[in-house]
Amino acid sequence: MVIEDLALLFVRGLGSRGIVHLIDHFGSAEAIYNAPLSTLINDAKLRKDVAERIVAREGMQEAKREIEYCRKNQIYPIAATDEEYPEALRETSDRPHVLFARGNIKALNMRTLSMVGTREASPSGIHSADKIIAGLATQIPNLCIISGLAYGIDSACHRSALAHNATTVAVVADILPNVSPAPNRNLADEILRMGGAIVSELHSQTKQNGQLFIARNRIIAGLSMGTLVVESPASGGSLATADIADSYGRTVMALPGRITDTQSFGSNNLIRTGKARMVLTANDVIEDMGWDTELSTTEAATEASPLDKLNPTEQIIYKAFDSAVTLNWAELTAQTGLTMGELAMSLMDMELKGVVRCLPGKRYERI
Repeated sequence: MVIEDLALLFVRGLGSRGIVHLIDHFGSAEAIYNAPLSTLINDAKLRKDVAERIVAREGMQEAKREIEYCRKNQIYPIAATDEEYPEALRETSDRPHVLFARGNIKALNMRTLSMVGTREASPSGIHSADKIIAGLATQIPNLCIISGLAYGIDSACHRSALAHNATTVAVVADILPNVSPAPNRNLADEILRMGGAIVSELHSQTKQNGQLFIARNRIIAGLSMGTLVVESPASGGSLATADIADSYGRTVMALPGRITDTQSFGSNNLIRTGKARMVLTANDVIEDMGWDTELSTTEAATEASPLDKLNPTEQIIYKAFDSAVTLNWAELTAQTGLTMGELAMSLMDMELKGVVRCLPGKRYERI
């Protein structure tokens, strides 16, 4: 993560797809901001006004404010070019360039399954979701359930994951650390306490509107190679999420419901039309996802060596702690020779990687 990654979010007229296009073309946010006007217009095919804003380094001041906001609220911004960015989401064409996260960001790259459903969940739907998650939790290492923290099935899936000692991630359409609906704030806190994460694509200066909940669905679909619709009426956000997952080439599954139950009309129709695979048990999900019930060598190695991802600058900072248990900004600047800007971005990345943490009084310690 560099400051240019955040700055791109504030370039007027660019948008998520525009950022993805530029990153794919130039390879990094730094390269985008260093590109001459003619290259941005002629090679990257940007509108002249947007290209001029990038050359004028629009968004830098807003990005500096965002860094301070994130630090104050223990929010970790993750750019699509960072190793920590969820691999499944990185493959999508309309991915958010920056995700804002609280909690354990490693959860985003675990064995994820997106589970969605109606806000008006039936007791049967809640029981079925719990049965599936319970079966998965006993067989799948590093399981992580992705959902949207909404009332009904979403909340039930998060709670079932916690009850069965599985990790869970909530994708929200809120400016962190806020979450909605308000009655689910305790659930969000429990998700964080139990090693999960809360993520959003919204920076602190976002002007919120109703369309953000629709956009949020693509992140839920994109974070996993499979989406399971637990219970859905004939229309709604769950079916939209299933459609998005299908457009990404991901596995779409659905639990069947009674033909007289209006809350299952949508999920039943997904099965009837062949848009979703019918699942009845956790083993069906495991088969459709192609999951192995043991950790791969790569997954095990990743768990065993968290310090391997430190870049040269971060290694300098890490070694500075050899001289003291805790260090403040002035001490770190003196020992590393880094500028305040370099130090700010590197410390944020190191917090993401779980090798340092911020203490009261803006002091840091090595973990």
